[in-house]
Amino acid sequence: MKNNPLAAVLLVVLLACVIGTAVLTGYYFNCLRKLRGLQPAIVQINYNRTFMQSLLNETQEYSKKYPSLEPLIQSLVPKNSAGASTPAPAKPAAK
Repeated sequence: MKNNPLAAVLLVVLLACVIGTAVLTGYYFNCLRKLRGLQPAIVQINYNRTFMQSLLNETQEYSKKYPSLEPLIQSLVPKNSAGASTPAPAKPAAK
């Protein structure tokens, strides 16, 4: 039986696909391992953000109840950091 060049080319292409798939699978599992390692840090960051937001809200409510402490609280937490940003002034029309 003669050697068929098409069969050899197809075999090389199949081998390249198998090697490429193995490399990409290894890369995928490596990325998943890194992601699982970062999950606790993400949970901690989200917890800290929620805690700080509730602390900010409680501080602003406290400042409403005791207005004499307003200057102290204002030096620590600006009023417009509660999420409502002040609108930017309108730009003058260009000539």
